[in-house]
Amino acid sequence: MPWKSDGDGPFGGGGGQGPWGGNRPGGGGGGGGGQQPPDIDELLRRGQDKFKGLIPTSGGGGRGLIIVVVLAALVWLGTGFYRVQPGEQGVELLFGKYVKLTSPGLNYWAPSPLGEAIKVPVTQINTVQIGFRGNVEANGRANISRDVPLESLMLTGDQNIIDMDFVVQWRIKDAADFLFNIRDPENTIKAAAESAMREVIGQSKLEAVLTSKRQQVQEETHRLVQAILDDYGAGVSIESVQLQNIDPPKEVIDAFNDVQRAKQDQERSINEATAYRNNIEPRATGEAQKMVQDANAYKERVIKEADGEAQRFLSVYETYKDAKDVTRLRLYLERMQDILQDSDKMIIDQDGGSGVVPYLPLNELQRNTRGATQ
Repeated sequence: MPWKSDGDGPFGGGGGQGPWGGNRPGGGGGGGGGQQPPDIDELLRRGQDKFKGLIPTSGGGGRGLIIVVVLAALVWLGTGFYRVQPGEQGVELLFGKYVKLTSPGLNYWAPSPLGEAIKVPVTQINTVQIGFRGNVEANGRANISRDVPLESLMLTGDQNIIDMDFVVQWRIKDAADFLFNIRDPENTIKAAAESAMREVIGQSKLEAVLTSKRQQVQEETHRLVQAILDDYGAGVSIESVQLQNIDPPKEVIDAFNDVQRAKQDQERSINEATAYRNNIEPRATGEAQKMVQDANAYKERVIKEADGEAQRFLSVYETYKDAKDVTRLRLYLERMQDILQDSDKMIIDQDGGSGVVPYLPLNELQRNTRGATQ
């Protein structure tokens, strides 16, 4: 046999020959009996015998074959278990044909090659860049590194050219439609979004898109892209359409900026004039209303006074007809009262007695009377 030796150990004893025909490496000088090296042929033969014992060829060894087949079948069936993570949808196929969707969790389906389970992320937000290439942040803002004029140049409704860059964010809402209804989802979404944007811009004016209509353009494009993809049955939900840079073409941007500055000056002058008008008109209107109200109040007062005088005259006249002498006397007394109430009066009773002082300080009495009146 190979490696057979009369010495000790697998490499021979003290004085025996090793497998290379020399003394054992590091061996001493004495010789003694030892173990023989392993017989490779014998080991291979024993392994073959054990394997044949498990899978016998005679009729009495069929049970071993059945066990092996059952174990293999169990292992194969066990490959049908699969786990769908949160935020994913499972798509089950049988012989390559779609059967159903599965929800997150542990699921079982026919193992390959009979069946197949595909896991699709449905909460992941995907981004399509149109008109530029660069990095897009989580909030939708982009760092533009390269412009793509073939995608970004569009014609407005007033026959002007505008350079637009925008981002479309989308996610999968139906995994089966997404996998089987469209061949190239990202390019399909890109083409639909570019077509929708061109349609919206083609119905808008340049100045409106650059100033007041930005939000409206985003919303209208969002609605139109979603409608196109729903017609395709793409199984995609458009989350947002966000405009990035909106400028005229580089060749005319200087002239366009001059026009914009002139329009801004015009708008500022209009706003100043409007503010002045809004300040003057209310005050003038208020003063006019005040004058009208004062005139109406004066008119009402004069009418009421005239009505009162007329009623008083009529009442006096009716009284006069019933008692002319008494009425005439009363009118005389009232008139005299009106005349004398503002004049200085000195009344001396000649029959008052002897206590009257011959000197009467009329000037002092007059001044005292005036002071009391004031």
